[in-house]
Amino acid sequence: MSTLTTIHPRLALFGAEPHPAPLPVCDHYAGVEVRMLKSLALQAELSEDAGRAVFDVTLDLEDGAPVGGEAEQLALVCETLNGPHNVHGRVGVRVHDLHHRHFEEDVDTVIRRSGDRVAYIMVPKLSSEADARRALEAIKAARLRHGVERAVPVHGLIETHRGLQEVAAIARLSGLESLSFGLMDFVSEHRGAIPGSAMTAEGQFHHPLVLRAKIEIAAACHAARITPSHGVVTEFKDTRALLTAATKACRELGYTRMWSIHPAQVPVILDAFTPVTAEVDDAVEILMAAQAAHWAPTSYHGVLHDRASYRYHWYVLERAWVTGQPLPAEIEQRFFSA
Repeated sequence: MSTLTTIHPRLALFGAEPHPAPLPVCDHYAGVEVRMLKSLALQAELSEDAGRAVFDVTLDLEDGAPVGGEAEQLALVCETLNGPHNVHGRVGVRVHDLHHRHFEEDVDTVIRRSGDRVAYIMVPKLSSEADARRALEAIKAARLRHGVERAVPVHGLIETHRGLQEVAAIARLSGLESLSFGLMDFVSEHRGAIPGSAMTAEGQFHHPLVLRAKIEIAAACHAARITPSHGVVTEFKDTRALLTAATKACRELGYTRMWSIHPAQVPVILDAFTPVTAEVDDAVEILMAAQAAHWAPTSYHGVLHDRASYRYHWYVLERAWVTGQPLPAEIEQRFFSA
């Protein structure tokens, strides 16, 4: 029997092509100690059935600390990263931007104290390819300086005109894992030319300049094989508006991750980004048949499938797994046990 029968879909369908594991679809931000601990408790709770973190927590140094309290916030974040509440190792940190006086101290301290525990470092306000490159180099230098052997992934935030103009070049930089869209700063950069309604849950999907920015960021990320992360919905009590926005971001604009700023938003985002059961059932049947056919073309419900569609259905199945959706035991064992 050919080894292609049992070979993992990642190898059969992508070969030597880089195929990084998908990030959790929700990135939850917390900047105050009590909210950090509540967020980590929720992360642990939602991970019980899945056996893994189904959303990330990002501890915030940029907006989380009061002016003058940056050192205390930095110490708190490192203690939290290293503490018992970081159960699954899916906790990142947002540092100050590259040009802020606390950027270097943030990076050096996080790497020195928590370089083996931090899941990623989020750098805001990447205003150009040069800025992004400098940020990546600073993080790498801190890692080498403190003997941290693992490459710490870097996430970036696109919030400016120039950042958007150079987003494709930024996305291609080695070491970047994800780019996010900073809606409110981007709207403010237009000096009142974009109305405030474009920062709302609904309005951000209708204004042409904002919609263009979202599409360009998502396209640049997919071209570079990194994760596009959709920004916030500030109406955190309006779950219907959030669900609509998250569904549009996922289904229409190609985003595979989204920010949360309130614990109540996490399950809504997970629901929006989880494939529907019928999609998952189809993916299971198609991939099982493909594997049995040594990844040659097959027919399913009268429709021809080959490796191009197998790749699509693999992404569906992978998304179901990363969002914690129950899968058949055979599928868990065959495709996701490693």
